[in-house]
Amino acid sequence: MKEIRAFFKEEDGVGVVEIILILVVLIGLVIIFKEQLSALVTKVFSSITTKSNKVMK
Repeated sequence: MKEIRAFFKEEDGVGVVEIILILVVLIGLVIIFKEQLSALVTKVFSSITTKSNKVMK
């Protein structure tokens, strides 16, 4: 009976479940906002390229 109580009090798996849930939410957000993220990354890289070309001149 003590083993059963100890099993229910054990919280080692809680951290793993929380990490999995966070990953699922992040992946869902990436899927939902895929187009916006792609546009943002493209804009940032083009800005970096433009500004680095100005520095090199």
